[in-house]
Amino acid sequence: MGNGILEALARFAVETGWRELPASIVRQTKHVLLDSIGCALGAATTDKGRMNAALARRLGGSPQASIIGLGGKVSCDHAALANGELMLALDFSNIMGGGHDGAYVIPAVLAMAESAGASGRDLIAATAVGLEVASRLARAVGQHNITPQAVQRRRAAAAGLSGNAHTNFGAVAGAGRLLRLDAQRMAHALGLAGHLCMVLSYSRWSYSRRGHMSKYGVPGWQGTGAVSAALLAEMGYTGDVGVLDDPEHGFAYYAGYPSWYPEEITDGLGARWCFDVKLHYKPYPCCGVFHGPLDCFYEIIEKNDLAASEIESVTAYCRAHLDAPLFAKKSIDGISDAQFNGGYVFGVAAHRVPRGVEWYDPDTMSNPAIRAFADKVACRNHPGYGRELERDPLSALSKVEVLARGRTFSHEVKYRRGSAGTEAALSEAELVEKFRHNAERILTRNQTEQAVQALLGLEDIEHLSALMRAITL
Repeated sequence: MGNGILEALARFAVETGWRELPASIVRQTKHVLLDSIGCALGAATTDKGRMNAALARRLGGSPQASIIGLGGKVSCDHAALANGELMLALDFSNIMGGGHDGAYVIPAVLAMAESAGASGRDLIAATAVGLEVASRLARAVGQHNITPQAVQRRRAAAAGLSGNAHTNFGAVAGAGRLLRLDAQRMAHALGLAGHLCMVLSYSRWSYSRRGHMSKYGVPGWQGTGAVSAALLAEMGYTGDVGVLDDPEHGFAYYAGYPSWYPEEITDGLGARWCFDVKLHYKPYPCCGVFHGPLDCFYEIIEKNDLAASEIESVTAYCRAHLDAPLFAKKSIDGISDAQFNGGYVFGVAAHRVPRGVEWYDPDTMSNPAIRAFADKVACRNHPGYGRELERDPLSALSKVEVLARGRTFSHEVKYRRGSAGTEAALSEAELVEKFRHNAERILTRNQTEQAVQALLGLEDIEHLSALMRAITL
């Protein structure tokens, strides 16, 4: 073993035991698992969810791991394929490290844990390690802005060039830990992770007006690379252990990231955890750009009992970059379009559609009243968003003005609901209610409560089959 960055990550992944996990990290990891699995259950009845589950079943393989919400088992890589797509399909899963890292890390870890007959503590530790590695890579590529300095340098970089390739290191770290790889083989697995990852397709998504199902990335597909990397390393396959040490031609260069701060990867590694520093649990199934304004909008319409028919106009002041072509598309040709259409998401909110998969039921997306309401909505960049973000990286300054009943109603918030570590954080009870709602079309009420108990008491489960029985048919 050398003294490079990747070797340090390998030692962290292998040597971090249950006792080294802070109580706050154990609790947050269980909440991330609860939220991510719930989002997968919620997406199981969507076309996108059905297609990916059907593909995983068609590809089949040895019965090693389950597809969330369904019966039967497929190979680990195919379970990761389906579950990654399910977790991200509704755009409802938690955000950390600058993106939906959980949806890119957890599927491979969960599949490997089930296949290995792991305990609940094993799953918590592997997930926590995986999320931490992914978040540290996100900091290195300038996507995890947890300090004012990081915010400033992120704004100075080419913000449009972003993606989720970095998360594969976290997925492999968690999966490799469950295979009980030693530090040397873990290093080779992580070296493979940097080569078995996706391109920075978020950029294409930002500048396209085509609402295709793949959106800004396919976590399930990348998850198959994570599973392969861990299993290959277990067999003795060697990887590129210097992939993070070469500033000119290493991972950041060939992956296409415009920024590279490698010191962020190992600074305080094992002593200070960062994946929970900027963690947002989504209360609404849509692009996070609209979450702060939606908080304002709900406050206005609920406090004043405003009906959709009474509202003449809505002006929402959101975070910057609303001038990207992605947000300019007016037509809604599917779930991906709807999630990034400000007029639509305010329309479903105004019509009190329950927050969940119901937002993307075919009848909802084709509802003429909701579509007409979209014409009343104008989304603009909040002029003070960037300045406030530099002062407080947890902020998401948002404001909404609603014209109704001959007057203008206005509300502004600094933090969006669901932001951990702020006054707007969701309680455990609220996360449980979100899970229950996501699960109600798939699981029985009894199963749902068993799943909640299993996930909140995960450290007491001796064999993961107890959890999997609760979240599958």
